[in-house]
Amino acid sequence: MSLSYIVKEGFAGLRRTRLASMTSVVALVISVLMISVLFRLAWNGFEVAQAMRAQVEIDVFLVELSDDRVDQLRDDLTNLDGVGEIEYISQDDAAEIFREEFGAEGESLADLRFLPASFRIQIDDETSSEEVASLVSQIEGYRGVDEVVYNQQLLELLEDRMETLIYAGIAVGLLILLTAVVLVFNTIRLTIYAKRDLIKAMKLVGATNGFIRRPFVIEGFIQGVVAGMIAVGLHWATFEYIIPYYLPEIGVMTWPFDYWYYTIGGAVLFAVLLGLFGSRWAAKKFIKDHTVAPV
Repeated sequence: MSLSYIVKEGFAGLRRTRLASMTSVVALVISVLMISVLFRLAWNGFEVAQAMRAQVEIDVFLVELSDDRVDQLRDDLTNLDGVGEIEYISQDDAAEIFREEFGAEGESLADLRFLPASFRIQIDDETSSEEVASLVSQIEGYRGVDEVVYNQQLLELLEDRMETLIYAGIAVGLLILLTAVVLVFNTIRLTIYAKRDLIKAMKLVGATNGFIRRPFVIEGFIQGVVAGMIAVGLHWATFEYIIPYYLPEIGVMTWPFDYWYYTIGGAVLFAVLLGLFGSRWAAKKFIKDHTVAPV
């Protein structure tokens, strides 16, 4: 079978079932657009959560210690799992920070040097709230540590919300995928039914199932390409023009992985795979060895 015949029959199938094909393309466009928008929103939400997570710090307040003991304690904290950057804040540094935050009203209190020295620890991005709690318990056991303070509620809230969003996104994404594949499946099924007499005749003269199926698979491929191009155009317009114009407070959201072509290329490929899968599924199911299954 020549490639030109396969492509010609693929386009012919689209013309025979214009309404069904248009419905399938529209469904693919909506599906791919929603998936790409959902993915981009999730990516930006993840970046915001990570930025907020980076603000969750552990403050380790110390008793009066010698310089050698402070250096030793810094080394011990650095070697702990989950610990990122460590900043040592001496009593003089703490007093200066107090002056900057409270101005002239806090000048007299700052001179009293009542604030203790401390270590400010940034946790690693991959450290869970349970691991942070365990880390805090471990730090509290070190000699010279007076008190350990961190925002446990914020960290647990971030993890809880992110987990909810992930599961909700997966559920919505699977529902969209299923809807798109079923619509492509039904479109190809209608095309096969419209050509049922021709398919029977082709089988009588010895045409194989693979020979008959290929044009229908190409039809699904064409639907996927068209839908993918439309979807990425709408995606671009949505994030580059519509959202900045109507919701300027949100600003321009970043592209996943910092480059536009990952999302755009992935969306087109995704649409093509949906079209191919739906069409191949329908062609395999309804083109039998001897006849065409009833629709």
